[in-house]
Amino acid sequence: MAITTADIKELRGLTNAGILDCKKALQENDGDMDKAVEYLREKGIASAEKKAGRTAAEGLVAFESKANIAVIAEVNCETDFVAKNDNFKTVVNEILSHLLTQKPASVDEALKQELNGEGKALQEYLKESIAKIGENISLRRFEILEKSDDEIFGTYLHMGGNIGVLTHIEGGNEDVARDVAMHVAASNPSYLSKGDVPAEDLEKEREILTKQALEEGKPEHIVEKMVEGRLGKFYTLNCLLEQEFVKDTDITVQELLNNNDAKINEFVRYEVGEGIEVEEEDFAAEVMSEVNK
Repeated sequence: MAITTADIKELRGLTNAGILDCKKALQENDGDMDKAVEYLREKGIASAEKKAGRTAAEGLVAFESKANIAVIAEVNCETDFVAKNDNFKTVVNEILSHLLTQKPASVDEALKQELNGEGKALQEYLKESIAKIGENISLRRFEILEKSDDEIFGTYLHMGGNIGVLTHIEGGNEDVARDVAMHVAASNPSYLSKGDVPAEDLEKEREILTKQALEEGKPEHIVEKMVEGRLGKFYTLNCLLEQEFVKDTDITVQELLNNNDAKINEFVRYEVGEGIEVEEEDFAAEVMSEVNK
C-alpha cells in the first residue's frame, strides 16, 4: 500500500513522532493508522524505558498552591536545555497539579496514582513524556504544606528554578514570608532553630571542635568552655533563626520575625541536582554507538 504525505502528516499529528518514524510505522503496518499509532506507542515506551536509566540531574524546582495547601517539587531531566523547554515545563505543571489534588504521601505513591485522579497513571504519563521529549524525566521529591486561613506561604525561586524555597509563617505579611524564603535560598540553613539540631549532629560537632582545640595546644580544663563558645558559630551558620538576615546583616532572622510579629513554622529548600552523582560521559563513544546501531 502506498504511503502518502497526508498519511504521514495525520500520524505525526496523532503521535508527535518524527516524519521518518511515522513513515516507517505506516509501512510496517500496511498503512493501518491505528496499528501505526500502537506501533509508535510501543516503540516510544520502549525507548522511554531505556532513557529512564540515564542520570537526570538538571531540571526545575517549582511550586503550586491552592487555598491553604502548597506543594514544592523537584522534577529532573538530563540537560539544562530541556529544563528550559516549554514541553518540559508543561510536564512539571501537570505533576504539580497532580500532587496538589491527589496529596500522595511519597513519590512511589504519586507515580501509581491516576494523573489528577483520572485516566492514566502519572508513571505512564512520564513514560510518554520521556518518549516525546527525548530525555529521562523523573519526579525526584516533593513536599506538601498546609496552613490555616490566617497564616502565609512565601516562595522564592533563584535562577529560574535552580533553587526554590517554600516558607510557612504565622503573622507578618507576604513580604516577610518571601524575604525569609529568599534568605533561605541564599544561606541554605540546615535547621530551623537550635532546638531542631539532632543530638547526634551536635555531639559530632562537639567532638570536632574538641579535637581542634586540643590540637591547638589549649589546656584541657578550658577546652570545654571554648567548645561551647564555638558552638555559637555552628548555630549561626546552620540554624535559620540564628543567621544574619541577608538583606540587613545588623539583625538576625529571628529579629526580623520579631519586628514583624511573625513566627516561622517550617521551610523547604530544594536545589536542582543536589546530591546526585553525575557520570562522566564519553560523547564521541556515545555518537559512535548511535551510528553503529
